[in-house]
Amino acid sequence: MTGFSYRDGALCADNLPVAEIAATVGTPFYCYSATALRRAYTDFAGAFDGLDAEICYAVKANSNQAVIALFAGLGAGADVVSEGELRRALAAGVPAEKIVYSGVGKSRGEMASALDLECGQFNIESEPELAALANVAAGMGKTARAVFRVNPDVDADTHHKISTGRAGDKFGIEFDRIANVYARANALNGINACGLAVHIGSQLTRLDPFREAFQKIAGLVRELRAEGHVLDRLDLGGGLGIVYRDEVPPVPTDYADIVRDVFGDMDVALMLEPGRRLVGEAGILVTEIVYMKESGGRSFAVVDAAMNDLIRPTLYEAWHDIDPVAEPDGDARSPVDIVGPVCETGDIFAVQRDMPPLQSGYLLAIRSAGAYGAVMSSTYNSRLLIPEVMVNGDHSAVIRPRQDYDTLIGLDTVPDWIGND
Repeated sequence: MTGFSYRDGALCADNLPVAEIAATVGTPFYCYSATALRRAYTDFAGAFDGLDAEICYAVKANSNQAVIALFAGLGAGADVVSEGELRRALAAGVPAEKIVYSGVGKSRGEMASALDLECGQFNIESEPELAALANVAAGMGKTARAVFRVNPDVDADTHHKISTGRAGDKFGIEFDRIANVYARANALNGINACGLAVHIGSQLTRLDPFREAFQKIAGLVRELRAEGHVLDRLDLGGGLGIVYRDEVPPVPTDYADIVRDVFGDMDVALMLEPGRRLVGEAGILVTEIVYMKESGGRSFAVVDAAMNDLIRPTLYEAWHDIDPVAEPDGDARSPVDIVGPVCETGDIFAVQRDMPPLQSGYLLAIRSAGAYGAVMSSTYNSRLLIPEVMVNGDHSAVIRPRQDYDTLIGLDTVPDWIGND
């Protein structure tokens, strides 16, 4: 359930016509369905009924405070990768003890802040990070709950830029090093070593890589326990894919069945960290066609959104379905390049996409834009950050306003000595 469908010829977000929202807030803008967000969370969390499992939303997918707060209200914890995300999660109502601090490059300052804020868990990704955390925690008179991210050398069969569990990827500790690292951790002041973590990548549309990675982790748990180590929690990360084009991603219950099969009798607390799966299909990017033009035998729809608003097509060559906000009348289609106004050839949303007849002023909805959309946006070309809107049934709210030029330009400071030479 995406929360976006045609009714009487108009694309609606929950019960509100998208065109009416556009008339109020202007284009481009992001629009999220609260109904779809709730459904995605309850479907995912419900799949793990009966297990000792905590759902920690991966904030990096969409860090808007309203989105985090919605999930927190449903009982979610948070998976964060920076001090900023940690503070966002706390501000949105996530209890500190339900926050997992992941990421390969935590600074000592970030560690100190997280310890001071009583972050519930640190996911350790390297031996130098372990040493740094022990030093910081001991110096503060605190103990950090630590789990160790294993690199299981499993290919997730996803885009190479979001595959994280292969040997040679920057993430995690080599599988063969974990036993030594765990033993070292148990001898350090300031560290409470209590488990393992694994995350092999994002946008997975097959379950067998999960099973392979989980089975490796289960074997490692047995090995560590046999050596006398305490291990009472496993962080299984996220990674379940969504529909961008014609994918058929696994349903949460099938994923949960693998978790039960592999870990159900191991007496461990589990953490799951979905991100894209909860927010991806619950958001669209709405944009207006500024010009239609012909060049070199091709048709171009130049829209007012750009790669700085949604970078996935440029960065990952990603496909997003694109639909007119007004339901097309008839089956006529012709190839169109849908491009933005940024001064880059790569500022493009679709190449030779079969589209119904288009013209200037038409609104388009770029689908499955709720994850890694607004959160990755920038002000390249001095373009303003665009609004985010959340719809809940018959109501809507602007949950991030459009930036203004005074704010954008005011971020810079000109030194007194410029122009005085």
